Amino acid sequence: MSDPRPIGVFDSGMGGLTVMRALMARLPNESFVYLGDTARLPYGTKSADTVRRYAIQASKALVARGVKMVVIACNTASVSLPQVAQALSPLPVIGVIAPGARAALAASPDGPIAILGTEGTVKGGTYRTAIRAQGSDVPIVQQACPLFVPLAEEGLVDGPIVDAVIRRYLDPLLATVPRPKALLLGCTHYPVLKAAIAAVAGPEFMLIDSATTAAEAVAELIAAKDLTAGGGEPSLQFLATDAPDRFARVGEIFLGQAIDPGTVELIDLQ
Repeated sequence: MSDPRPIGVFDSGMGGLTVMRALMARLPNESFVYLGDTARLPYGTKSADTVRRYAIQASKALVARGVKMVVIACNTASVSLPQVAQALSPLPVIGVIAPGARAALAASPDGPIAILGTEGTVKGGTYRTAIRAQGSDVPIVQQACPLFVPLAEEGLVDGPIVDAVIRRYLDPLLATVPRPKALLLGCTHYPVLKAAIAAVAGPEFMLIDSATTAAEAVAELIAAKDLTAGGGEPSLQFLATDAPDRFARVGEIFLGQAIDPGTVELIDLQ
């Protein structure tokens, strides 16, 4: 059996396109619909109730497009996974946090594990909670990296400015005793800075990319549920709630390929 329906992916903006990129690489025969809620980003400054409402609205918009599962490609919205899954049941729903936490533990089962994230993710202890939910009490250190997102969205992914910002955030972690062995990139924007982060961190750090781990989890889930696409020609569709031209321009940085602005459909979730 095969299921040619697309996989739905959503984020508050364009950062989730790193997850989409990883999904396309891992599942080249699958079709995708990506929704960026650009009119209401960032989700990180919103209340938990508002984020849950937005996440359910975005997910239902993808369901209306005939998707076979939904991937929450947003760390903030992934906290609302139980409510989204309930609203969409029995459609499978997966987030980026649990796969990232499992991968970090697999890379460094005895710790310490370092987590880089947005201020909201770090203050909320999202990944710490997910790691503890795996029954582990490994030491965890966290570092908010608020400048990483604007760097990524400006396409500044290497060079002296980028190195200086990375060192500002990594130096406290590198000085931790004992030194962390795994470094979890806890924001979907961060994978575009992965090479620069790795260069500063050094080879002794195992970098965990939440986009790659989420893609692997999706591959396992669609195989387990017999949802794998057949051999048809895969398709790619983009939806945005505001500024499709900017979505295409900035989104190219995260997707790693050009996006024709004419292919980005403007929709309203209200």
